[in-house]
Amino acid sequence: MADNQKYINDLLEKIAILSNKQEVFRREILNLKNEVLRFKNEEGQREPQVLEDKITTPIIEPNLEEVKDTVEIKEPLPQKEPELSFSQSKIKQIVKPKGKSNLEKFIGENLISKIGVIILIIGVAIGAKYSIDNELISPLTRIILGYLTGIGLIAVGMKLKKKYENFSAVLVSGAMAILYFITFLAYSLYGLIPQLFTFGLMVVFTIFTVFAAVQYNKQVIAHIGLVGAYAVPFLLSDGSGKVAVLFSYMAIINVGILIISFKKYWKPLYYSSFILTWLIYFSWYAIDYETDIHFGLAFTFLLVFFATFYFMFLVYKLSRKEKFGTGDVILQLINAFVFYGIGFSMLSDHDIGSQLLGVFTLANAVIHFVVSVVIYKLKLADRNLFYFTSGMVLVFISISFPVQLDGNWVTLLWAAEAALLFWIGRTKKVPIYEKLAYPVIALTFFSLIQDWWMYYAEYAYMSGTDEISVIPFFNISVLTSLLCAASFGYILFLHRSKNYPFPWLKYKTWYQLISLWISAMFLFVLYMTFFLEIIDYWNGLESNQEDFMGIWLINYTLAFLSILSLVNIKRIKNVVFGYINMVLNMFALLMFLTTGLYILSELRESYLDPILLESGEAGSYHISIRYISLAFCTLLLIACYRYVREKFFKGTFKIAFDVVLQIAVIWLLSSELIHWLDIAGYTSSDKLGLSILWGIYSLLLIVFGFWKKIKHMRIIAFILFGVTLIKLFLYDIAHLNTISKTIVFVSLGLLLLIISFLYNKYKHIITDEVKD
Repeated sequence: MADNQKYINDLLEKIAILSNKQEVFRREILNLKNEVLRFKNEEGQREPQVLEDKITTPIIEPNLEEVKDTVEIKEPLPQKEPELSFSQSKIKQIVKPKGKSNLEKFIGENLISKIGVIILIIGVAIGAKYSIDNELISPLTRIILGYLTGIGLIAVGMKLKKKYENFSAVLVSGAMAILYFITFLAYSLYGLIPQLFTFGLMVVFTIFTVFAAVQYNKQVIAHIGLVGAYAVPFLLSDGSGKVAVLFSYMAIINVGILIISFKKYWKPLYYSSFILTWLIYFSWYAIDYETDIHFGLAFTFLLVFFATFYFMFLVYKLSRKEKFGTGDVILQLINAFVFYGIGFSMLSDHDIGSQLLGVFTLANAVIHFVVSVVIYKLKLADRNLFYFTSGMVLVFISISFPVQLDGNWVTLLWAAEAALLFWIGRTKKVPIYEKLAYPVIALTFFSLIQDWWMYYAEYAYMSGTDEISVIPFFNISVLTSLLCAASFGYILFLHRSKNYPFPWLKYKTWYQLISLWISAMFLFVLYMTFFLEIIDYWNGLESNQEDFMGIWLINYTLAFLSILSLVNIKRIKNVVFGYINMVLNMFALLMFLTTGLYILSELRESYLDPILLESGEAGSYHISIRYISLAFCTLLLIACYRYVREKFFKGTFKIAFDVVLQIAVIWLLSSELIHWLDIAGYTSSDKLGLSILWGIYSLLLIVFGFWKKIKHMRIIAFILFGVTLIKLFLYDIAHLNTISKTIVFVSLGLLLLIISFLYNKYKHIITDEVKD
């Protein structure tokens, strides 16, 4: 009777809560209706109409006292009239005791029972240990008493199941833990039962525990009865090293958990068994594993444990169609890489296994590939699970490259994989694949750098011998570099394509950073591919060709940046890239004007050396290379000129570039003058020639400035003329003879007069410029 009264009170509490919610919903609907009417009134410019708070939906609420009376005479609950309802205060009076009642219920019916069964088990264990230490009872008697205790607890628990289900579940789970304990004790410590019979009992206990857990629908049974049994081998270990028994015992427990997963999939149970299994296995492997003794056994159980947890996970996800979350990803990554890591370590220490590391890695990929194919073909789960398994395939394929292959092949396969992952992620709108692509891109880049180091270092070391023969620019290093550049270029193209937008549009900064990162790697790889080959080619020649190597490296840099500039001008039209490109162009130009022209002068000196000329170590190529280099420099200046006049640049560097251009031109002309004076044997006339050249060039700049109405050109001419005059008075006078001084002074004087005349004749141009 008391139980019925308690059940009715619970129902009344639920009815009161629902009634309260109904009242809240009714008022929210009324407010929404008034809001709609308000907007209608504003549109029609009418007087606002407000709905009155009338109860349109009856709220049926029971009368507590009447229900109690009804229960006492064992009649059905009467239907109450709609007008009758609890007040808000009355609802609070009913709901308030719930917290106290629930806390008391939890302590009395749940917590105390669990504490009790744990204390009981501890007491049994202490008593058993005392009897063993003092030899009060024989081993057989101990085992029989243990079984009787476990069976007795099961009997009591089953008897109480109908009325006291929670308490019954705790008793049954504790009993199963005792039975596991006693069985292992009888076999391992006393040898009272044979191995086959022991495993038979374990199977029976596991089946019963699974059945009980499902029937009771209580995780506590599975936790205490199955996972709790993991502690048994360690509590009773005698140091005999019977690892096969230990792992078989653990496998049986895990199979029980697997069966439960078909029905319930209690995640705490899964996590507990997962952690304990791998912790026990790894501890044994780190401390007691010996390759010669344990290899076959250890590898077999490693595979069994991995497959058990992987299969258990997949069964639940596929049967329940549950979403694949971040926690699932972490757990399965741990499962996969613990299996792979320990397996790889085992094989590495084995004579034959060390040759199969790549095969083992690919086997991991095959396992995940089979799972992904099954999921895809049968459409068994959400696409995130399919993407995860497919991603695991690609991860293990990536790992297998460096494990089984060497050098360039690893880099090539990673480059292909990076492009494939990015293509799937961006075009098929699967962000997880794009995320996987980024670390593979980084791996490809660093692997390529390592290949360069190994290849060119070996070539430099072996270049003086006949042991290697490599065709310049047509070898595996260049091929690998170009394919990596193609991979990065394709990824960059997809990243910037408007047809395939960035998946995380709200993170614009990340988009820019990724663009910059991939662009930098693409251009760096493309540039270094031929840069290193040029160095390698000239180092491979028998004669000392450092000057030619240096000038060709500069020529290559000028050509590379020029082409890059023209591509951006014609096709890409990216402002940020244009700024970076212009800065690099200026550095390259400065490098040519300083280092490049100096190297060319050294080559000229070699050509003018009669000994080198007669021996054939110098020739016309020492002179002609100069004009090849000047052509590349001219190409770079043209590219820069085009840059600053493009619309997307908005004339930012126009004046600055004009200044740089005039400095470069006068620098090149001066170098050319010295070059030909040196060849002609007039080395002492270079000072005179330079002063006259600079004066004439200043005059031409002023003429050009008047013609095109460009003020800063005329200012540049004045500055250059000023530098010429300073050079004349501070340097030339001290080193020139009388005739040379006369020629210089007369020439510069005439130039100054011409310039003055031009300013007087075209002064109206200057006036118009000021007015404008």
